[in-house]
Amino acid sequence: MQPLAERMRPQTLDDYVGQEHLVGKNAVLRRAVESGRIPSFILWGPPGVGKTTLASIIARTLKRPFHVLSAISAGVKDIRETIDTAKKQKFFDTPSPILFIDEIHRFSKSQQDSLLGAVEQGVITLIGATTENPSFEVISALLSRCQVYVLKSLEKNDLILMLNQALEKDGFLKNKDITIQEYEAILQFSGGDGRKLYNILELVADFGETGQPLVITNEIVVEKLQQNIAIYDKDGEQHYDIISAFIKSIRGSDPNAAVYWLARMIEGGEDIEFIGRRLMILASEDIGLANPNALLMATTCFQAIRTVGFPESRIILSQTVIYLATSPKSNSAYLAINDAQKLVQDTGNLPVPLHLRNAPTKLMKELGHGKNYKYAHDFEGNFTEQQFLPDEIRGKKLFEPQANPPEEKIKQKLREQWGNEYDY
Repeated sequence: MQPLAERMRPQTLDDYVGQEHLVGKNAVLRRAVESGRIPSFILWGPPGVGKTTLASIIARTLKRPFHVLSAISAGVKDIRETIDTAKKQKFFDTPSPILFIDEIHRFSKSQQDSLLGAVEQGVITLIGATTENPSFEVISALLSRCQVYVLKSLEKNDLILMLNQALEKDGFLKNKDITIQEYEAILQFSGGDGRKLYNILELVADFGETGQPLVITNEIVVEKLQQNIAIYDKDGEQHYDIISAFIKSIRGSDPNAAVYWLARMIEGGEDIEFIGRRLMILASEDIGLANPNALLMATTCFQAIRTVGFPESRIILSQTVIYLATSPKSNSAYLAINDAQKLVQDTGNLPVPLHLRNAPTKLMKELGHGKNYKYAHDFEGNFTEQQFLPDEIRGKKLFEPQANPPEEKIKQKLREQWGNEYDY
């Protein structure tokens, strides 16, 4: 018998659960499908949110030939054979067949290059699915020919709806007299992943005695999963839990735990460049100005592991992880850009003060562009006080130095230069 996730796979956009920002009424992707014209695009989102399902629904709705390749097992030869088949299926002005590539981030540069001509010429309409940021994992030439649609983790209401639909509609489950009394554990362990949700439900559904009603509680879910952890995680879906534990251990300044989770990822075959990218992000987000060398260390680590490769790169990663875990921590840069973006969203496009504007023409100079601007290097200490923010938000503080020696020095310097404006 097929797994529950496969049996419950929706066939139409109306049956599809979640991603309302893409496929809800008047949403961008739904409008494209309803118009009968879709671009090549990449679906970027966490596992189990419906990327493969959405691609197959679109192909079915548009009545187009649908070819599927997995980047784990397919090579350039498979791509070329599929493109040749697609050429034979396309006649005159008929819409292009759809080629769906799962985990497209695993394709090498040469494999992605082999798609370019067919995408550009309209031989195929490419739909790629990835759990990784396509800006890093998809070559720029291919990325420029595709739209990128971001899928979100399923919300609590989406997951509950999926559970209830399975109990009502699945031919096997609806005959078993199952009631879900408590949802918390099954939702927590699924982590917003629809496939994992159905795996857990199917596993727990076998818990009761034959012919007897089953009331699913949190206790039953936890007990059953502890007995069958291999089945629960049969697709290697601990990936996101382990990287989360890894990042939080470094952020929490525990080098022992950080190296342990690093080893778990290495032993599990994790892509070392993925680990390196996460370390660069963490070095800025969680350490930042408390130790500016952390970002340099992480960047050097990333360059080094790309050059050295495995297994020696594990030593470089270990050194970097320990350094970052034992570094002082600050998220002031992270908070500053968050607050700045929120301010821009709230206040809109405020005018640039006249004295800061560019004045490349005589007319602009006559209009006052650049007038009274003070060139900092003409003043003692390469500093002179002047206004840099728009009038409407003058004096707004976005950067708040935190309590660590480097940022205490920054705070003192800002006070000396700006006086009361930087009186934290």
